[in-house]
Amino acid sequence: MNFKIYYKMSILIKNIQLNNQIKDILIEGQHIKKIDDTISLQADKIIDGRHKAAVPGLTNGHTHAAMTLMRGYADDMPLMPWLEEKIWPLEQKLTEDDVYWGAKLACLEMIKTGTTNMVDMYHFFAGTARAVDEMGIRAMLTYAGFDFELHTKAETYKKEVKQYFESMHQYSDRIHFAMGPHAIYTVSKKLLMWIKDFAADNGLKIHTHLSETPGEVKDSIKKTGLRPVEYLESIGLLNSNISLAHCIYLNDTEIKMLADNGCQVVHNPASNLKLSSGNNFRYKDLKNAGVTVALGTDGTCSGNNLDMYETMKLASLNGKAAWNNPTIWNAEETFKTACEPAQELTGFKTGKIEETYLADISLIDLNLPEMTPNFNLISNLVYSANGNCVDTLICDGKILMENRHVPGEEEILKQATRVAFDLIKR
Repeated sequence: MNFKIYYKMSILIKNIQLNNQIKDILIEGQHIKKIDDTISLQADKIIDGRHKAAVPGLTNGHTHAAMTLMRGYADDMPLMPWLEEKIWPLEQKLTEDDVYWGAKLACLEMIKTGTTNMVDMYHFFAGTARAVDEMGIRAMLTYAGFDFELHTKAETYKKEVKQYFESMHQYSDRIHFAMGPHAIYTVSKKLLMWIKDFAADNGLKIHTHLSETPGEVKDSIKKTGLRPVEYLESIGLLNSNISLAHCIYLNDTEIKMLADNGCQVVHNPASNLKLSSGNNFRYKDLKNAGVTVALGTDGTCSGNNLDMYETMKLASLNGKAAWNNPTIWNAEETFKTACEPAQELTGFKTGKIEETYLADISLIDLNLPEMTPNFNLISNLVYSANGNCVDTLICDGKILMENRHVPGEEEILKQATRVAFDLIKR
């Protein structure tokens, strides 16, 4: 079923809490047109914002959307056995239709939990792109690259990347294409260099996994004589258009390299904790060096859900515990980390509720036990709430969820369940 909305509309949100004040917000088309104490203009849709708060839609900085089909399939394993024995063999059986329904389920989950923007890396690019296009969120989508030092795989990947890139005209401008080399241990130097050049020639961003485990660092040194960040820097891959997921095992030299090159780092606390990849993410050092840090859920096979509100809490609490410092990852900066890096990370002007920004807005239900009392909205959102506090979600100036209901959600749940069990049977 296709739920794409084909026209632009105006929305007026009345009497909404915004930055601890009561405001009206006018949306026209894709953008926030006006914010004022009172706006007396006509609009196609008027929303009563009483007992609600407006916050930016969140950005999931790293995920593998269609892995919703594998939620709970392979739990409680170390990273490499989990990948090599469970995930990669199952992914060999995937079809584009599987990925389409898995991605639709992921979009539904993100809509229900206040995420309007994601960075995705997966197989069958067209399946994910079609799902995102229909569901109405925005995304920077990458086609996962693997060649395992095999020439034939590299050539096939290059051909498919070119085809997918050339097909982007058929999708909404809510979708950006980016390059997605999986990791330095699955992608050859030769293919990484091609990816770098293709991205530069076409003005594309790059997204990859890096320094997720001690073993990855050890293997990189053994193979190249360099640590992972040093290796990427040596081949010219570090610049302001690359974002790196995980980056748990960094030394001071690598952090400086990331800062000097304007790279972005995406922290994924749920999967790092669950896979025991490491809990010592150097947020404070990265921040002090000037590196942009974003947050992600990773795929639901390793983090199990796509709730960015839960991700914020995990990031903050784990960071405090890991570094024995209750003042780092405070509520305000943790919330900003989940929304404000959006433009740098994905190229979309979103992450703030300000005039001229894209209209990606969550309306938070304040009449909930976990939101009461409302001494500090951001504290409640980071430490107390989960994504179920989102009552209404607007993305690109369109209402995707109102009163907790997403059009077509029942059909998505039914079809995704069918596809998931069929995949496992294969």
